[in-house]
Amino acid sequence: MPITKAGEIAVRNIEIWAEGERAQFDELIHPEARNWEDVVGPPAGRALGPAGFWETALWLRAAFGVVRYDIQHVVADGEIVAVKLVMSGRQVGTFALYTESGELDQVFPSTGKPFASTQTHWFRIEDGMVREHWATRDDLGQAKQLGWLPPTPGYLFRMARAKSRAKRAS
Repeated sequence: MPITKAGEIAVRNIEIWAEGERAQFDELIHPEARNWEDVVGPPAGRALGPAGFWETALWLRAAFGVVRYDIQHVVADGEIVAVKLVMSGRQVGTFALYTESGELDQVFPSTGKPFASTQTHWFRIEDGMVREHWATRDDLGQAKQLGWLPPTPGYLFRMARAKSRAKRAS
């Protein structure tokens, strides 16, 4: 079954998250697009439009280096598109989570471990651009693969030290 134009736009969005340049985000993301998954990312990633999506992509790339998205299924119904995929990579940098108010919450120092996480991304496409994005992810499975859970006493110490450093740097 061929992928619809809306499906192609959704898949292209996922591809640029992995390795796209800022100009590609400007071309593909609606100026008022909303990423509904921006609730734990850095405050800059919560902006509407291409700027917020770009900042979120940079946040993920900094923590996980080269990220790969293996597309398994694409289903479109008009302007709504669902993309099932496996995101894989290796944690090469610190991964920080933020509170709703934008304060630093949790910090996971690099473990150097690889991961592969099943995800489904949902998009609303409008006028040939991404207008909204949602996702369901296996965050628990990813955390276990990365060695974040169950946390060892040594890793808890590393988390506290990384959070202290991140606070001083901001």
